[in-house]
Amino acid sequence: MARPSKIRTAKAAGLTAVALLLTSCVHNAPQDALKPKGTVSRELNNLFWPVFWIAVGVFVLVGGLILIAIIKFRERSEDEAPVQVHGNTRLELTWTLIPFLLLAGIAIPTVKTVFDINRIPKDGMVVEATGHRWWWQFSYPDQHFSTANELHIPTGQKIVIHLTSVDVIHNFWPPELAGKLYAIPGRTNRMVIEADQPATYYGQCAEYCGTSHANMRFRVIAQTPNDFETWVAQQRQGPATVDPTLADALAGQQLFGQTGCAGCHTVQGISAGIVGPDLTHLQSRSVFAGSIFAMNPNNLRAWLRNPPAEKPGADMPNLHLTEDQITKLIAYLETLK
Repeated sequence: MARPSKIRTAKAAGLTAVALLLTSCVHNAPQDALKPKGTVSRELNNLFWPVFWIAVGVFVLVGGLILIAIIKFRERSEDEAPVQVHGNTRLELTWTLIPFLLLAGIAIPTVKTVFDINRIPKDGMVVEATGHRWWWQFSYPDQHFSTANELHIPTGQKIVIHLTSVDVIHNFWPPELAGKLYAIPGRTNRMVIEADQPATYYGQCAEYCGTSHANMRFRVIAQTPNDFETWVAQQRQGPATVDPTLADALAGQQLFGQTGCAGCHTVQGISAGIVGPDLTHLQSRSVFAGSIFAMNPNNLRAWLRNPPAEKPGADMPNLHLTEDQITKLIAYLETLK
C-alpha cells in the first residue's frame, strides 16, 4: 500500500503536469510576453530563448545524471559501499568550469541587452506615467495634457516613459512592448517602448500594491503618426460646451460641482481636482476605473452607485446618489468627448 507522502507527491506532480499542459493550450493571450510587438520586447525575446534552451539542456543533463546515479549506485546490500570520489580533482574541476563557462557565455548577451534597452534616445517622445492606487495617469508634458489608463503612442517611434508613484511601489508592465519597471514614490525611473503596428496592447501593475492590485490595468494604444496627431489635437481642446437643450446634462454639470466630484477630478475650465483622473475627455477613452470597465452608461451607473463595491479599496467614496442624480451625471459625463 502506497504511503500518504508518496500519494501526495504523485498528486502534486500530476497537477503540475496538467497546469503546464493547460498553459501550453492558451491561444490569443492578450498579455503574452513571448509574442513581441516592438523593438524593445524583441531584444528581450532574443535574449530569452537562447538562455531558456541552455537552461533546458542543463536541466536534462543534471536530471539525467541524477537518474543514472539513483539507478546505478542504489544500495544493493548493507555491506556494500559506493565508490568514493572525494578528492577527484579532474571531476571537481569539470563541474566547476562548466557552470562558469555557461554563466560567462550568458552574461555577455545579457549585459549587452540590459545596456541596449536602457539607452534613452535623445529624440524620444516623453510621457510621464504615474501610479496611483489603483489606476495609471499618463501626462504628455510637451503637449500639455494628461489622461488616464490609456497610453496613446505613435507607431515606429521610441517613447521614453518617466515612471513614478504618488503612494506605494507599483510596477509598469506592457508585456508585448517591454519588460517591467518599478514606479517608486519620490523617484523617477525611465524605460523605452516602441510599437511596430497600430493596435491595442494590454498591460498591468506587476507589483502587489494593495486591495485592488489586480484591478490596476492599462492599455497602450498604438496609432499611426497621423492618427496620433489627430488624437493629440482633440485632447488639447477644452470640453465641448453643454447643449442648452439638454436639461439632464446641464443639471448633471451642476451636480458635478455640488456633490464633490469637482474636488477630485479636473475638467478643463470647470474644475481642477488632482486626486482622481482628468475627466476633460472622458468619452474619448474606451475604459475607466483602472481599465477594468468598458466605457458605457450601464457601467458608469453601477460605478456611480457605489464605487467601492465595484472596485474594492477605491478612493472614490459612495456618495449615496439617487438614481435621478446618477442619470443626470451620466448625461453630463457623456458630453465630455
